[in-house]
Amino acid sequence: MTKENHSATNLKNLARIILGLFMILAGLGHLSFQREEFQAQVPNWIPMNQDLVVLLSGIVEILLGVAMIFWRKQRIKVGIALAIFYILVFPGNIAQYAEHRNAFGLDTDTKRLARLFFQPVLIIWALWSSGGLKRQTAPEREN
Repeated sequence: MTKENHSATNLKNLARIILGLFMILAGLGHLSFQREEFQAQVPNWIPMNQDLVVLLSGIVEILLGVAMIFWRKQRIKVGIALAIFYILVFPGNIAQYAEHRNAFGLDTDTKRLARLFFQPVLIIWALWSSGGLKRQTAPEREN
């Protein structure tokens, strides 16, 4: 491994661990100190109790965060799962904007709109830091 490759690997690992820690903290927030704030992001059309959605998504966030940090052998799959999770919760960010709900200091439409553009950053971060952006090649077939 060249020095450049080693540096890139170290940067990806650091980014993966930071994202994992962020997910664990967010999950803990879902379960405790930010529970009401996260309820503001649950769309009204979800046919479940808002608090239950927040609790369940918090558990998923903690599990994904722990997996991002410690499940190194499956880091690509975990990164892809986290990216999918970010896509699945994106309607909550849209609902917060569309329904003018204040939470997390997002108390204007401009701030809520700006938040929407951060979701693709999280998706790319999850994929890049886990190696999920690498071109996956299928094994060659024997004839």
